[in-house]
Amino acid sequence: MAAAHYLKQANRYNRATQKQEADTMRPNLPKTYDGLDNDINGGMTMIGKIIRDAWVFGILPETETCAGWEISRIDAVHQQVNDEWDKYGCMVSNLPDDLRERHKRIYDQAIVIAKQRGWDPEIIASDED
Repeated sequence: MAAAHYLKQANRYNRATQKQEADTMRPNLPKTYDGLDNDINGGMTMIGKIIRDAWVFGILPETETCAGWEISRIDAVHQQVNDEWDKYGCMVSNLPDDLRERHKRIYDQAIVIAKQRGWDPEIIASDED
């Protein structure tokens, strides 16, 4: 139990340190987010995933696109999302039925919208190789 607590604390520290390093190493990055509706790749980005997962867990209402939010505010939501995923071993299949159904609905809809906006999952997948 103590080891798990230590690892969680270490991960939080590492994320905070990485954020501080990123802020100083890349000062020209935008300080605010354009919003899920204006995101690249039809919202199929890391921030888009954070927002959709926050909808799944009820951290944010499904109407919230985070337009105009400071990145630090999105980072705080990201931590809350990570804490929720930790409860379920980061596996959709471990979610209770209601959350699993909400996850499927939100992500199915996001895929349709992203494809309408020109997102091609094959291109993204090939970029990761």
